[in-house]
Amino acid sequence: MPHKAQPKTRECCLTRQSRPVTELVRFAVGPDGILVPDIDGRAGGRGAWVLADQGSVEQAMAKNAFGRSLKSPLIIPKDLAQLTAARLEQRVLGALGLARKAGQIAIGATKVEKAISAATIVALITASDGRPDGRRKMFGALKAAGLGFLPRYGSLSSNQLSLALGYENVIHAALTGGAAASSAMGCFERHHTYINGPDHKAGQQNEEAMSDGAGQNRASSQVTGADGEVVN
Repeated sequence: MPHKAQPKTRECCLTRQSRPVTELVRFAVGPDGILVPDIDGRAGGRGAWVLADQGSVEQAMAKNAFGRSLKSPLIIPKDLAQLTAARLEQRVLGALGLARKAGQIAIGATKVEKAISAATIVALITASDGRPDGRRKMFGALKAAGLGFLPRYGSLSSNQLSLALGYENVIHAALTGGAAASSAMGCFERHHTYINGPDHKAGQQNEEAMSDGAGQNRASSQVTGADGEVVN
């Protein structure tokens, strides 16, 4: 029986421990000597790897771990940790757009509820500034369908979701399976881990977290397509 391929590993420049590259983020040195996040890990030239959470990146900066690893003078932007978060967020938005083109995402409360009823949903997405009662209702529908274990992502605002998906005022969406949807889930997980740390599992927040202060602007859950058609 053939052996299962082992995941590729790299040494974290902060902890000096080897970890799977899926748990790390690479930083590369540009031609101008500036250190930048290499989210895809494909940039040429010298690079260093660090645990893929914001706290570790900030520690690596404070302890000069990048300089020691690369053994050369570097220009490290003061906002490198925030820039990395922004790059990871951009990956999420791009992946959502691809999921929409592939027909692997339901947009709007009505379509999300249908995906829940049909058990075709693989992950629930709610806008961070959506109404708390709407977020609770959607989570309740998941639990009632026996799907409360599914990932739930709420890090993006309605405006961000709308721009990524090409609809106005997106509050609720559901990934519905397939390669593009799986890729989007991976991007969400990576972004969530970076912001919250590796011990905080994405999407498994409790019901109280679904109704936190982020939803106080009471955004409407109606979604309108580019042609003006209401789609929820």
